[in-house]
Amino acid sequence: MTPEDLEHRMAELETRVAFQEQALLELSDALAAARDEENRTALLLHRALEELRAIRSTLSASPVTGDASQEPPPPHY
Repeated sequence: MTPEDLEHRMAELETRVAFQEQALLELSDALAAARDEENRTALLLHRALEELRAIRSTLSASPVTGDASQEPPPPHY
């Protein structure tokens, strides 16, 4: 190989490495963003589950049975 061929090959390899480094940085940023989103989603899910548990507790304390004898009489006008 001539010195020019070696220089050309070296430049080509440096370009490839630079491209791969940029791609790795972009992938790292995307992964960090996905992890942040997953954490936010997990927090929202946790809050929704807590709300559902509270609603379930409220409903179990005073269940709606659908039994007419359990309902108050209608108001008289």
